[in-house]
Amino acid sequence: MIYDVGFESIARVLLARQVHQVSELDMNIGALLPAADLLGIDEAIALIDDAIDHRQKILIVGDFDCDGATSTALMVRALREMGATVEFLVPDRFKFGYGLTPEIVKHGAALYQPNLIITVDNGISSHDGVQTAKELGIKVVITDHHLTTKPSPPADAVVNPNQLDCTFGSKWLVGVGVAFYVMGRLAKHRRTLGKSTTNVSQYLDLVALGTVADLGVLDHNNRILVTHGLNAIRQGRACVGILAILEQSSRDHETITSEDFGFAIAPRINAAGRMDNMRIGVDCLLADDWGEAHRLALELGKLNQSRRSIETAMKDEAIAIIEKLPNLSGDDQDKAVVLYQDNWHQGVIGIVAGRIKENLYRPSIVFAPADTEKTGDDDWIKGSARSIAGVHIRDMIEAVAIEEPELIEHFGGHAMAAGLTIKKANFDRFARLFCQKVASLDESVFCEQKYTDGELFADEFSLHFAHQLKNISVWGNGFAPPSFDGEFEVLNHRVLRDKHLKLSLRQKGVQYPIDAIWFNYDASVWDYRASKIHILYAVDINEWQGNQSLQLIVKDLAVSQIVDFV
Repeated sequence: MIYDVGFESIARVLLARQVHQVSELDMNIGALLPAADLLGIDEAIALIDDAIDHRQKILIVGDFDCDGATSTALMVRALREMGATVEFLVPDRFKFGYGLTPEIVKHGAALYQPNLIITVDNGISSHDGVQTAKELGIKVVITDHHLTTKPSPPADAVVNPNQLDCTFGSKWLVGVGVAFYVMGRLAKHRRTLGKSTTNVSQYLDLVALGTVADLGVLDHNNRILVTHGLNAIRQGRACVGILAILEQSSRDHETITSEDFGFAIAPRINAAGRMDNMRIGVDCLLADDWGEAHRLALELGKLNQSRRSIETAMKDEAIAIIEKLPNLSGDDQDKAVVLYQDNWHQGVIGIVAGRIKENLYRPSIVFAPADTEKTGDDDWIKGSARSIAGVHIRDMIEAVAIEEPELIEHFGGHAMAAGLTIKKANFDRFARLFCQKVASLDESVFCEQKYTDGELFADEFSLHFAHQLKNISVWGNGFAPPSFDGEFEVLNHRVLRDKHLKLSLRQKGVQYPIDAIWFNYDASVWDYRASKIHILYAVDINEWQGNQSLQLIVKDLAVSQIVDFV
């Protein structure tokens, strides 16, 4: 047997992520779970197939985030290639709110006179919207992935791996994953019957982007989808909208990683739904002309800059409010943050909640007016929630709703993120009850745990090992990127841009200095006299002027030895 550098450490990494069989690393598209196991999929296929054959008008109703945009673009592209008459509508969050509401049904009916509405990435809680569609004589197919504890709406078909009684082997498909399965099943059905069809696998770039952007858990099924989509983009086989956005964000499509989905592409697409209207994002993903895609990508970039400016201002305000709260400065029992201001922007409350959660390691909900012109006690405010491991944020909100049903108009979401609508007059009562529910959890939940895959051997501090780690799998939510730890001697250090700590380190048995960088380093932890440090780090490849070098990304640091200068 030939020993390959890093074999033992990579095996340790994979075992820690519950990969016990070589088959679990098989990324062949044929290893995907069968579509037939999705409850309701055949009923959905029959309805859509019939609508195509009879030239009926189909309206896709999407969601205003990246998962919703990719879901909408995938369905529109696939259906048009199969000969469907199809339009799409993404609700303006500032006018219609989330999901298949009665208002959006009436709006869509007036604009497009559809015979069939298909939801993507929403609809599992839209009982009133489905009822309105029925009253208007419109059939409804719901495709969604959000959690529910209630019976599905009485739509003509519902496809959601998380609906009651669905036995599909993965509960982690996001909206675009469900759309991919539905369109793939439809394309196969029509191919068998000799009808116009398409190859839906050509849209795996959209599936990969939406899955990572929506923090879909990377179980085996999702890793297959993301791997194939990522490889397609690297080979240039992607919609020109994605390629244009990558160019705008100074990313090379040939070397893109799954992390680039979350840091480079998704924020720009999400900015459309946060700051304006997600139609811009969907149009970019639907564009086939490079000039048009480039123009729309530029517009998305400008919206993202505006989003960042507003986010920064709101975050600063939130931090100022938090610093004045006595409950978060000591050992008080309050274990959550719930904030609202009349002047806050609904489009970025989720991001601000996420920043607060990261800074304080507390579940956080940030509210803003549903309508900035209406901020009275009887007016609606919308909240976006972000959570920490061990606190199922949707269940916490539901616990409040069960105790006092009149407090919350509606809510939905996942373990780590949720949204809700309440009246401004109910804010204080809701905040108090929510914090009480969270505070009842075990104290250990609120102590952030950081995990390590152990120490590396001396010969693993190499570009070869870094490339092995990078290529063994896609990494992300539920399949965490490897982190290692160890003690190093500090050879040199310098601070870049007053916020990043650049280090040159020595490790026993390694014949050359090892570069490391701590982005946005904690000055209260670092000591310029440090001669030895213990760090938690990720292995990375630094590219500069066409050259590659090993670089460690510091995630946490403790000074273990200092030198006193006389």
